[in-house]
Amino acid sequence: MRIHLTSVFVDDQDKALRFYTDVLGFVKKHEVPLGEHRWLTVVSPEDPGGTELVLEPDAHPAVKPYQTALAEDGIPVTSFAVDDVRAEFERLRALGVHFTQEPTEMGPVTTAVLDDTCGNLIQIAQYA
Repeated sequence: MRIHLTSVFVDDQDKALRFYTDVLGFVKKHEVPLGEHRWLTVVSPEDPGGTELVLEPDAHPAVKPYQTALAEDGIPVTSFAVDDVRAEFERLRALGVHFTQEPTEMGPVTTAVLDDTCGNLIQIAQYA
């Protein structure tokens, strides 16, 4: 068994696609029209056959309270692995990304937390 898909709820799929591809560096894998929304996924360019991230519309009534509660408590909705948190932090900050937590060492892991502009906090993590 392996993880095939995971999702983040987003307030605007076009804005999310731009952020996740142009800023974070993922690549679009699938885009299938589904009424007013789309089945929209991105993947790591380093693993195009790997786990897909669904940019899921936040239309369900439970989503906004969930996202708001997590963001207010500073809890990331997911975590992405990077080779060098400090370098990625500097690269993203230069692109105007807002971080709620600068690189912080926590034992064998260094993390930072960013705002994806779509309603989520995202952690980037480097494991020793």
